[in-house]
Amino acid sequence: VITKVPSTPSNPSLAVMNGIRKLIEKEGFSPEELCFLIHGTTVATNALLEHKGARTALLTTEGFEDVLHIGRQNRPRLYDFRATRPAPIVPRNLRFGVPERILHTGEVLRPLDEAKTRKIVERIREQGIKSIAVSLLHSYANPAHERGVASIISEVLPEAHVTVSAEVLPEFREYERTSTVCINAYVMPKVNDYVADLERQMKDMGIASDLYIMQSNGGVITARTARRMSARTVLSGPAGGALTGAFISRAIERPDVITIDMGGTSSDICLIEGGTPRLTTESKIGGYPIKLPMIDINTIGAGGGSIARVDEGGALRVGPESAGADPGPVCYGRGGTEPTVTDANLVLGRLSPSGLLDGEMPLDLVEAARVLEEKIARPLGIGLHEAAAGILSVVNANMIRGIRRVSVERGYDPREFI
Repeated sequence: VITKVPSTPSNPSLAVMNGIRKLIEKEGFSPEELCFLIHGTTVATNALLEHKGARTALLTTEGFEDVLHIGRQNRPRLYDFRATRPAPIVPRNLRFGVPERILHTGEVLRPLDEAKTRKIVERIREQGIKSIAVSLLHSYANPAHERGVASIISEVLPEAHVTVSAEVLPEFREYERTSTVCINAYVMPKVNDYVADLERQMKDMGIASDLYIMQSNGGVITARTARRMSARTVLSGPAGGALTGAFISRAIERPDVITIDMGGTSSDICLIEGGTPRLTTESKIGGYPIKLPMIDINTIGAGGGSIARVDEGGALRVGPESAGADPGPVCYGRGGTEPTVTDANLVLGRLSPSGLLDGEMPLDLVEAARVLEEKIARPLGIGLHEAAAGILSVVNANMIRGIRRVSVERGYDPREFI
């Protein structure tokens, strides 16, 4: 049984509960009968991509405060002299060096200076920071100093969210480990509040099931683990789409497929070979390395809410900016003013003017056509339907590039996949 409700960006848990209520009413069962609930969420994904996570401080070994800036020497685009990396997730003024040193063997070369560490944490407290990442050199071999730092933080700043690298990613490679730990600290407060709120609402409704969260590798974790290891959920929502594709591929006995999971803001593309999605531990989300097991998914900014515009050079562009769920596409009648892919589909008759969700959600064809005419067709000197078809051609070209990345660029012939 499937249902769909509009997203609620101000508090995403409201939409989840609205969906559950709608299903209960539709099927006529009681909340107590709901015995197993798995939730795929994009709260962590959106916080990272939109840079709306918590202000985060990083405590690292003295002398290694610039690891996030230095990174690796490979550039995102080899022949682009103006190629830039995204700014580090933790700014330089919030990265602090702790006097200590452990060797790769686990031997303590320099004991942790607890007095100086305490002063650093007090400085962090004065700046009102509530999320702290701890990533000390070679802590995967000996986590004693990281535990010591975490203990000091719990004394001086007990309300802070603390992420320790020895718990999140006890592996070598300083840059990737530090980046992963900082991402966890960055998204943790938001994910923690969201999951806690969802658990509370489920309990109030009388749902029998505990809350299980889909993680990026396609498995599930408890709500408690998700609140602590929030970085594991950065591909939580897209992982569900890839698993569904794998399930269908096995059901129809066509084990080689490419899945395209198109939402409001993005399209998630995954190549599945032999009925199984590929896993990776070397992924980047929004340009930030994250070294945790996850399904190998390529995400591009092409969704139903992707905004179309004519740029300064007179070219038609679509995305990556999105109208989201609020205000949403113009045709939703919720205050949207920018033409989107959904508006183009409506103008071309690919969506029914009678509305979405079996008519529950009416669509405004007249307003969608007016905005498309005013902002796209007239500036380009073309007809309304030509402009709408052009928007879809551009977004399709973006998606084809995404398919090439997971297939042709990795040595797969897409003609062998469905």
